[in-house]
Amino acid sequence: MSAPGFGENAEQLRRATVQVRIDEGRSASGSGVIWNGQGAIVSNAHVVRGENVEVEFWNGEVVRARILKRNARRDLALLSTDRPAPAAARWADSGRLIAGEQVLAVGNPLGFIGALSRGIVHGVGPFRNLGRQDWVQASIRLAPGNSGGALADSSGAVVGINTMIAGSIGLAVPSSDVAKFIDRPAAPVLGITVEPLSIQLNSRPAVDLRIQQVMLNSRAHFASLRPGDVIIGLDGEFFSSPEDLEDRLMIGGLVHLGFLRDGKPVAREVAIALGPEEPGRLAAAG
Repeated sequence: MSAPGFGENAEQLRRATVQVRIDEGRSASGSGVIWNGQGAIVSNAHVVRGENVEVEFWNGEVVRARILKRNARRDLALLSTDRPAPAAARWADSGRLIAGEQVLAVGNPLGFIGALSRGIVHGVGPFRNLGRQDWVQASIRLAPGNSGGALADSSGAVVGINTMIAGSIGLAVPSSDVAKFIDRPAAPVLGITVEPLSIQLNSRPAVDLRIQQVMLNSRAHFASLRPGDVIIGLDGEFFSSPEDLEDRLMIGGLVHLGFLRDGKPVAREVAIALGPEEPGRLAAAG
């Protein structure tokens, strides 16, 4: 029996890719990839902003989905439909990709269901101005709606989750990072989103983190953190990159948080829970 050709691989990818919609179908948000036959679906965290999520399978069936967990920093989300999925993706190790290799992307850009594009891998690794995280970097045509969809090798095995375009380069979360996200039983919950602020500390570059949002009834909310506060350190240590905050939070337990409010230093002790990140409303500022 001959190996599947390009058309068969593309069709398998389409069947393993879903459209993700928010607020009961009133807005198409992006795409997702069926992780396994038990109904687990991987997408981007920025795609599933909201509580009412539904997915549409390749056969037109629409079902409600619930968010099992999210990781906003890695921009990944895991959904469950609590029912067997009609198809599931095959996955491959993104670490085996080489520059020049052909890749395929399937998603739902601009309302076109199951759109396919082809491109070439540039490499796998960090991308300028995006921290230390690895990305599958490829010259491939993507558009709004591709986010959360599959990036696959020439055999049709998924090697990444398409996330964004940087210039003319498509960036996808490597499948190796997706697997770690799926297998990790818990994620740190603090309940804030932050933006990095570059500073100079003792003649070396450092980072402060300004709080943009605080979720209602989160650990940060109960610790009286507010949007506009600038986190300057954790447990007496400063940050060399935005990732340092989550790396420390993964340990859990009680942390000593130092921050600036209106230019004045403030300290708080915060108990960090390990568990799924639940979407919620923003706490009022002030």
